[in-house]
Amino acid sequence: MPELASRAHMENIVPVVNAAIKEAGCGLQEIDAIAFTQAPGLIGALLVGSQFAKSMALALGKPLIAVHHMQAHVLANLLQNPAPSFPFLCLTVSGGHTQIVLCSSPTQMKIIGQTIDDAAGEAFDKTAKLLGLPYPGGPLIDKYAKDGNAIYKFPEPRIEGLDFSFSGLKTAILYFLNNAGTSNVYKVDLTATAAERQKFIDENMANICASVQDRIVSILLNKIKKAVEQTGINKICIAGGVSANSGLRNGLTTLGKKLGWQTFIPPFEYCTDNAAMIAITAHYKFLENEFVDMSITPSANSAF
Repeated sequence: MPELASRAHMENIVPVVNAAIKEAGCGLQEIDAIAFTQAPGLIGALLVGSQFAKSMALALGKPLIAVHHMQAHVLANLLQNPAPSFPFLCLTVSGGHTQIVLCSSPTQMKIIGQTIDDAAGEAFDKTAKLLGLPYPGGPLIDKYAKDGNAIYKFPEPRIEGLDFSFSGLKTAILYFLNNAGTSNVYKVDLTATAAERQKFIDENMANICASVQDRIVSILLNKIKKAVEQTGINKICIAGGVSANSGLRNGLTTLGKKLGWQTFIPPFEYCTDNAAMIAITAHYKFLENEFVDMSITPSANSAF
């Protein structure tokens, strides 16, 4: 809920900044620059962060650095040791984005593949909702999948090139559940009652989750494999909230070993939204003197 999110940001931003300064053991004047997330995201939350950052930079006389949220997810990989060297490919997967990014340097990135409709994270969360699981449902599907087997075969979208599509998969899952798993053809006709559908879900939750996760992960890995073939780059990173998914992490590791890739998987705390990824991005922008003035405004939707 955007309004509640922005209010929570207003309530917590001062305590969070104070806690960070205290933990770092430095004074405000020792800070070299002030960085903030400029795009994309919920506009109310972005406004709180940007206005606070502007005020802080102005009061301290420090330069201001605007950071793109998705660029920061990619550079979260530089926080690990060993970190990937450039160039590398990054599969960035979250609730709102699914992208393959060609990274030539910390400040030079190019999206070479992206979803044409829904994101992989949304497919996880919408499936969880259909299964009656609470939000966020992606981690719960991952949890149930560990106790199940991928016995149900969902279709893989036929999308040319390096782009993704998950809307058709979501529809196939919906029809499958509406039919209580009785049909191998994902048709609209409802052949099961609500009670039968719920009984099927309750008795097969682990296998359903394992099957959904297996298909989403295979879609992601098949595209990154194609990207390696097209670019000749075999250093592969993952980023974004869905990169915490154990099926994706294990699948990338296994495929990388099989094909001779160098794979880089950030620690869990750097997969979901976090301040460290904003800071590491700002570090490289600082080195390039990429500062902004007080006219900068946040944007809910913006490509980097």
